[in-house]
Amino acid sequence: MNHIIHILITGAGAPGIDGTIFSLKNNPDNKQFKIITTDINPNAVGQYMSDKFYVLPKPEDTSYINEIIKIITKEKIDVILPQTTREINILSKFKDQIQNQNCTTIVSKHEAIKIANDKYLLLELCKKHAIPHPNYILINSQKEFHLALEKLNFPQKNIIIKPRHSNGQRGVRIITNETLSYSQLINEKPFNLSMSFNEINKIFSEKKTFDDYLVTDYLEGNEYTVDSYRNDTIIKSIPRKRTKIRSGISFETSIENNKNLINYSNQLATILDLTYCFGFQFKCDENKIPKILECNPRVQGSMAATVIAGFNLIYYSVLDALKINYKPNTSINMKSQFIRTWSGIGINNHNEAKKI
Repeated sequence: MNHIIHILITGAGAPGIDGTIFSLKNNPDNKQFKIITTDINPNAVGQYMSDKFYVLPKPEDTSYINEIIKIITKEKIDVILPQTTREINILSKFKDQIQNQNCTTIVSKHEAIKIANDKYLLLELCKKHAIPHPNYILINSQKEFHLALEKLNFPQKNIIIKPRHSNGQRGVRIITNETLSYSQLINEKPFNLSMSFNEINKIFSEKKTFDDYLVTDYLEGNEYTVDSYRNDTIIKSIPRKRTKIRSGISFETSIENNKNLINYSNQLATILDLTYCFGFQFKCDENKIPKILECNPRVQGSMAATVIAGFNLIYYSVLDALKINYKPNTSINMKSQFIRTWSGIGINNHNEAKKI
């Protein structure tokens, strides 16, 4: 394929949009891309980094796939690269229908996506295959919440609660019996996920039953993201230590050659049958044992860190989807780091955009 690759990137407002576009434009083969982006938000920042932009209905809307197909036809899209958790479930379900439009989608099989996006099923899978994981209990009522706290030795130990189906730290809280101190109030920015037992107990008392929540151990150690890539012949995982995190996004991260994380990620990728690029989140316990937190079966927000380290798994996923032969670079710069900055797009009254 020698022509310009027409790629549709969904989730133009996702935190990783800049890194995804960077990864495509800075590919080792100097291939050219026409980049079309979409989002449900008409003000999504990615529109100013792309050649064309479309507003889509919510993925759960019955018209979503029809609108995708209209864009495929109009823009002669070769490949779709989804960036959001909500969309990959739908796009994997309609993968064959999209293929009928002579377009392919960078997404794993639907069954693999369903398990990977379900935090409870993922932990059940890890238990079955002896992959380290925190203790966990599934709840959907205040009574079950109290029983879970007792089993996990609260308040002697802090615990984590998180929705069974969520992403980007939505609904995640560290439950503690401690109260906010004056020093914390004055000196700490409001990025802390901590919540007192009394606060969450009051919230859970508002409904007789609620959507499934996981109650798990709180792990004290370092947190890691692993960027993984898998096709018919290659499986590769690159761990990154997350030294600064805000709202679930890595603001400082560095490549680390952690053999345990690589082995666990490769094992999970194979068991789940995930393909293209995707990732895992781990956190270490007090004994420095990394334990699985969740899976992101899609492009991750700071995946450009691995691209900068020498392995362009986003670009390789495009080549895989289009069945273009290539030889990936497997030499990783283990001293690579990625530091996120606060930046933005400035738009004047002529709708001219400049990156700040």
